[in-house]
Amino acid sequence: MPSNLPSTHSELLERVCSAVTSDDRLNALLIGGSYIHGGLDEHSDLDFVLVVEERHYADVMATRVDFAQAIGGLISAFTGEHVGEPRLLICLYGPPLVHVDLKFVLASDLDHQIERRAILFARNPDEIEKRVLAGSVLWPNHSSEWFEARAWIWLHYAITKLGRGELYEAIGMLGFFREQVLGPMLYRRAGLHQRGVRRLEALQLDKDEKLAATVAYHDTTSVRDALVASINLYLDLRRDDPPTDPRRGMPKLLFDLLKETEPVS
Repeated sequence: MPSNLPSTHSELLERVCSAVTSDDRLNALLIGGSYIHGGLDEHSDLDFVLVVEERHYADVMATRVDFAQAIGGLISAFTGEHVGEPRLLICLYGPPLVHVDLKFVLASDLDHQIERRAILFARNPDEIEKRVLAGSVLWPNHSSEWFEARAWIWLHYAITKLGRGELYEAIGMLGFFREQVLGPMLYRRAGLHQRGVRRLEALQLDKDEKLAATVAYHDTTSVRDALVASINLYLDLRRDDPPTDPRRGMPKLLFDLLKETEPVS
């Protein structure tokens, strides 16, 4: 356990460990995220993976909210279908408030991991450790083609909302574009795993504040300027690893469409 673990997180971690060890349906408890990467502080999440005995998996999945409730202090919980992870239960505990992810997996799921997690508890520690160490680790980084296929469609959507005067919708898409495209590409430029826009400030990945220029407030000119900045930053970051199939007519078609949104003087 990290020596500088905040007391609130430490106490909650102990309660989760106790809940797992006392539930015979569960074989192991692992933890990832900032617990293993460093930088865990009072604002951090706790990212747990619970290894379930296969014959009990359906029962655990059906009663996992009850399990989370039994840990004590649960305020709210919901499942992770919105991030493509139905095995995940996203929880808020408190007070003090702590975000906790509980992902329920089978031992065979450890054969393919996004990070090599720390083992907090295992009924068969040698077996679990062997599986964790032998499993492939592949962070879900996106390719240049993935970005190129989506970037222009998402930017076009934002421009059409600007043209209709739906500024909140356009601002929302700009935020989504930062999270899904620009932030990951800034991480790529730094030679790091793509992590949206998390810790960009702490890692100083936007020293020239080009990403900051993509943030708009509720004003037509501000949104338009942020869209131009988003297009230009994408083009800049795209040069690091150019796609094999750059989309026809871009960015000129989008710049032409942006001109149509300019007020008539």
